[in-house]
Amino acid sequence: MIKENNWLKSNIQDFWGEIAPCDHLLQIYDNDLVFLSSLEGFTGSGFLAGDSVIIIATTAHINALNERLIHQGFDLNKLINEKKYIPLDAEKTLSKFMINNWPDEVLFVDFVRGLMKTAKQNNRKVRAFGEMVALLWAKGNNGATVRLEYLWNEFCAKEGFCLFCAYPKTGFTQSATDSLQHICSAHSKIISGETGASTEIIYKCS
Repeated sequence: MIKENNWLKSNIQDFWGEIAPCDHLLQIYDNDLVFLSSLEGFTGSGFLAGDSVIIIATTAHINALNERLIHQGFDLNKLINEKKYIPLDAEKTLSKFMINNWPDEVLFVDFVRGLMKTAKQNNRKVRAFGEMVALLWAKGNNGATVRLEYLWNEFCAKEGFCLFCAYPKTGFTQSATDSLQHICSAHSKIISGETGASTEIIYKCS
């Protein structure tokens, strides 16, 4: 049984229930527990709202997320079969449109357009999480990271879906201020990512 009462009474459910359909959200998090709590709220709230949820993440993060969702009572096999839950490996997904360590726009758009067509069956709304940008950033491929963020941003604006990206704070080698400004312009809002902080908007990007 889905622990819906717990979700509906939580600030996480309230927060994710109020996000705009075309928001491009960013979280820079302290540790995996903080990140996974946010991702659990993002995904579970989407299921409860009747949305299709796309998760493009590392295998470790998908497995950890699945454990949390199963604990909440979600039937993941059923959701996957109905195309309401689409979990994809981030490294394998990157390989579909990266050429010479750079995201090819045509390949990217073709891939994401097909993914959205599947997720939007029966006129469902879509929310998506992507960890590919964090993988590129961790490899020091900063230019490709920013380019991929902007490709996502353009597609998100055209298709009208909510997109959530997250980076571990340990991946930032520049000063915090410079790094934040470097990535922020591709997002609409930044959410809290510190240990002990509630899930909330901490910065609206201009």
